Amino acid sequence: MYEIFADLHVHIGRSENGKPIKITGARSLNFANIAKECAEKKGINVVGIIDCASPYVIEDIENFLRTGDAYELRDGGIIYKDKVCILLGSEVETTETGRNGKRGSAHNVCFFPYLKDIKAFSSEMSHHIKNITLSTQHSDISGYELIDIVEKYNGILIPAHIFTPFKSYYGNCVDRLQDVFKEKYDKIFAVELGLSSDTFLADEISELENKTFVTNSDAHSLPRIAREYNKMQVEDISFKEVVKALKNEDGRKIIANYGLDPKLGKYHRSFCEDCNDSIEIDEAATECPRCHGKNITFGVFDRIELIKDKPKTKSPKNRPPYIYQVPLTFIPGVGGKTIDKLLSNFETEMNILHNVGKDDLEGVVGEKIANNIYKASHGEAKVHSGGGGVYGKVTI
Repeated sequence: MYEIFADLHVHIGRSENGKPIKITGARSLNFANIAKECAEKKGINVVGIIDCASPYVIEDIENFLRTGDAYELRDGGIIYKDKVCILLGSEVETTETGRNGKRGSAHNVCFFPYLKDIKAFSSEMSHHIKNITLSTQHSDISGYELIDIVEKYNGILIPAHIFTPFKSYYGNCVDRLQDVFKEKYDKIFAVELGLSSDTFLADEISELENKTFVTNSDAHSLPRIAREYNKMQVEDISFKEVVKALKNEDGRKIIANYGLDPKLGKYHRSFCEDCNDSIEIDEAATECPRCHGKNITFGVFDRIELIKDKPKTKSPKNRPPYIYQVPLTFIPGVGGKTIDKLLSNFETEMNILHNVGKDDLEGVVGEKIANNIYKASHGEAKVHSGGGGVYGKVTI
């Protein structure tokens, strides 16, 4: 057994020939560049690319395999230069009947062991999605229906960023996941927390006690990869091993979740767009108590406060630690040139954050920046809450 780092939610901005996939994603964010970024800069051992059901991306994957730098593993996944295992995924937006009979939408990340599986999944989903070439397009099916289609092609389904106010089960649809998945709820063995929540908040909901928590970047650009990630204990890097870790089987498991302090998330607190500030408000309120504006986004923290069904106590025994960590790109004074200097000396971001001592950092970037990096990677930075689609801020 050994320890690896995994980020299971990375988007593709454009295909190799420039076709749009994730409209809000960077143009440089394509399949090959993600593999190289994880191998050469990030030090991520397993990456889940969640736009692989697009026919344009499928074509890119087939071309990528022809280069000789990558091949499919017997236990699922694509291995790149014997350094990075790529999981072939698809983010699907489902249609749900939400609270009070209102329609809601939720995102799900689905992973498949082989290229043939996701090609078959893509073909079937093209009957439920108007434009299968684009990322996370709205489908006409529910999560209850989707999980059967995913399993039909040997895949797994993980509800994505489950608390965010837009496009998530708790944030936009229901008070309980079991209301969606019903008797199939046991087939959901992992959920993604999202940038605006953490283990301590999620464990206030009793139905999540037996679910594995994953923390992923939801990256829309190469530098954002691994802003949140997981440390896993596995025997090898493959689809099969990751699934075992998510299921906590045969000694495989999540050892730790590394993520932003939820205050840094874009939707942590409720936010009035007219005041341009965080507010304290009940979900039922229709206007800002301060300026009476109507343009309000209900925050993750406030949503959990509303639907939680147990006090904030200790997490279940098998729950791995949630470790607050600020990515290099968020740290004051650490710009592109500084990151390049660090990488040229210490190889990968995972190495910088986990293995390099403060004295070694000082020798490369000086005492002040080294101190900032050390504090940010050890949970000692001061964090100011984000909301309304604006990230929080870090000060040291």
